[in-house]
Amino acid sequence: MCLLDEIIEWDERSIRCRSGGHRAADHPLRAHGRLGVACGVEIAAQAMAAHSALIAPTREGKAPAAGLLASVRGVRMHLSRLDQLPGDILCDALQIAGDAGTALYEFVLHAAGERVMSGRASVVLDGRPRT
Repeated sequence: MCLLDEIIEWDERSIRCRSGGHRAADHPLRAHGRLGVACGVEIAAQAMAAHSALIAPTREGKAPAAGLLASVRGVRMHLSRLDQLPGDILCDALQIAGDAGTALYEFVLHAAGERVMSGRASVVLDGRPRT
């Protein structure tokens, strides 16, 4: 499931992505005829995953094989539903700490110039079980 339509820009510390699928009746996270704002966390997680994959070759020489969303903190939701937003959702994610194995991001989702949700997320990169 890919919820991002476009990576607009990125650099070593940040990424901006666009998503427009929240209006689709067959959106994979839609339940009971609606798409709740909490589903925005998945949009942010995919932006963070894309960023990690883009910057990994410059840091470690290869992209991470897997990643896990370990925690989400300080999430603020400014509306109840995503599916009622008429325009695209923009996601800005800023990596505030990280190394080859973990990353901490701040994220903001906004649409039509209004904040939709924000928070922080920690990600474990290459989170495959060790044998």
